[in-house]
Amino acid sequence: MSKPDHQVAIITGGSHGIGAGLVAAYQRRGWAVVATSRTIKPAADPAVLTVEGDVSEPATTDRIISGALECFGRIDTLINNAGLFISKPFTDYTADDYAAVVGVNLTGFFRLTQRAIAEMLKQGSGHVVNITTTLADYANSSTPSVLTALTKGGLASATKSLAIEYASRGIRVNAVSPGTIQTPEHAPETYDALAGLHPLGRVGQVNDIVDGILFLESSPFITGEILHIDGGQIAGH
Repeated sequence: MSKPDHQVAIITGGSHGIGAGLVAAYQRRGWAVVATSRTIKPAADPAVLTVEGDVSEPATTDRIISGALECFGRIDTLINNAGLFISKPFTDYTADDYAAVVGVNLTGFFRLTQRAIAEMLKQGSGHVVNITTTLADYANSSTPSVLTALTKGGLASATKSLAIEYASRGIRVNAVSPGTIQTPEHAPETYDALAGLHPLGRVGQVNDIVDGILFLESSPFITGEILHIDGGQIAGH
């Protein structure tokens, strides 16, 4: 299934939550999708290629990029959705915690984005979307998360830098900064407490993030934007 006019999206963390919602949304738009996650089942749809592996490992990046090109012939959008969150007091973080969070949130992003942009440059167009978090903008003492601030804050800065570096070469780079989203990572009994973090008084839904990313996808004059989809959390500070 390789058409010259067939748009192709790579979505990391694509097996559940926001990632699974994005895979389905891009399918509905008629795109081919490369979905990757540490554990992901093969897809029945020939327009969806699944790649199982840890995005922090170079071999996984190699299989994602080669799979996209071999199956679909191009890469139009990369969504860096995979992320690891560990909340601990700063002095309780271990070397393993540091390596794990940096490996997924920064190293995986760096390798895969570098390879994807190299392919986008060949066709003179492309779009990268990074998932950050409002928690990196405004710290919360009840949720100590220095490793999140370090890595997701880095993604926010890298988004702007890459957007300017590649603006003249047809490649856009944006980010989405979610508040707390109702996904399997959060136990249902915590939703009421988490809702209090947002001025709108509720936690977000997967489709809130998906709709925001599709908006960016459909907005060719937007680059370097960090779109906060956080129930007013960014404005409430």
